[in-house]
Amino acid sequence: MQSTLTSLSGFSKKLIAGAAIVATAISFSSHAELGYPEKEELTFGFIKLTDMAPIAVAYENGYFEDEGLYVTIEAQANWKVLLDGVIDGRLDGAHMLAGQPIAATIGYGTQAEIITPFSMDLNGNAITVSNEIWAEMKPNIPKMADGRPVHPIKADALKPVVEKYIDSGKPFNMGMVFPVSTHNYELRYWLAAGGIHPGFYAPHKGDTSGKIDAQALLSVTPPPQMPATLEAGTIYGYCVGEPWNQQAVFKGIGVPVVTDYEIWKNNPEKVFGITKEFAEKYPNTTIRLTRALIRAAIWLDENNNANRKEAVKILAKSEYVGADYEVIANSMTGTFEYEKGDKREVPDFNVFFRYNATYPYYSDAIWYLTQMRRWGQIAEGKSDEWYLETAKKVYRPDIYMQAVESLIAEKIVPATLFDSLESVDGFRAPQTHFIDDIVFDGKAPNAYIDQFSIGLKAQQQL
Repeated sequence: MQSTLTSLSGFSKKLIAGAAIVATAISFSSHAELGYPEKEELTFGFIKLTDMAPIAVAYENGYFEDEGLYVTIEAQANWKVLLDGVIDGRLDGAHMLAGQPIAATIGYGTQAEIITPFSMDLNGNAITVSNEIWAEMKPNIPKMADGRPVHPIKADALKPVVEKYIDSGKPFNMGMVFPVSTHNYELRYWLAAGGIHPGFYAPHKGDTSGKIDAQALLSVTPPPQMPATLEAGTIYGYCVGEPWNQQAVFKGIGVPVVTDYEIWKNNPEKVFGITKEFAEKYPNTTIRLTRALIRAAIWLDENNNANRKEAVKILAKSEYVGADYEVIANSMTGTFEYEKGDKREVPDFNVFFRYNATYPYYSDAIWYLTQMRRWGQIAEGKSDEWYLETAKKVYRPDIYMQAVESLIAEKIVPATLFDSLESVDGFRAPQTHFIDDIVFDGKAPNAYIDQFSIGLKAQQQL
């Protein structure tokens, strides 16, 4: 794919130099313009979650039209239907779980070449438990001076509750949205950090239940159905994105006990996924849709989230998330309500552009691969080189940088917004903000996996 840009600023040339390390299929031309989109009419899919916001905003604010793209946006029934739609061409692209294009590329669940030129957000999820489970957990949680629970709440407080259920012969059931979802890995991470085993997968043995040796049994529930499933008593807790944790608070049926920001500060959440074939067939279209999404992300975070109330109005529409304004606003506008009445400031609960949120880091993809390996979805040990090679197949910072360069060259966005990308090499610095204090270095995935007391070791096989 060849970028076609107008004359570049000195800053832009620095960006290119930094991106050269990661952009294996990129060449820049300093005297050409970005071409017309090869495909103008597009259909994008999404699931009814607040983190689909960049797509809705790019549509409502006219950013897609600015790129000559005429987009139809369609809600999908569940993550599998959405993924299948992108693979079979019914959808040109979609709001995806970060694990979906990675899993498809390695052939877990389905085999397809899906790429992402754009990471949609950071954070945005939480773990909610039923009122009954919360009542059993509370005696195990330290209190603040005003009587409110000290956060973050660790799964250590849940462990005796789970053990009581096991001792009485009752399974402890919890929900997550998809086997390769961030929510599955975050819930597993939180449980394991508190000494609760969430179970292994063994696809090489025909077992994809994820319940081998499990103390807490995790199963799939579509996001909008989480509150009702909790209320019915089918599950005792779940991990999901917004607004379905706050919905449990508003309905009085559950308590969000921990956010993913508290499990892993500024964790990568969703991505925008397209097929590799689409990107190669329609390179200008791919750059242009990425430009529109970048502009939407900037709008969502600019001026200290000043546009969030307007964004909530958009998301509350039935064609997007369709939840009440108050429910969506509870998290999107910089607060989060845990136990009813315990509303706290969480300005980074949803991040769409800050902290390089939109840049598709290789290290983000590698973290997901380490969790797939830790829980057995990747059945055999792999080399550190394999993790990087796999990440490069899926995460495409080269396309992202072409979009950024063209926006800067056309003076649509200021170069200063991307200062921190001047020397990027595709990896975040080693990340330290995990609930168990284990450090993640994306350049040493096997050493990272071996640090966990619960889970497969890097070269261990079930």
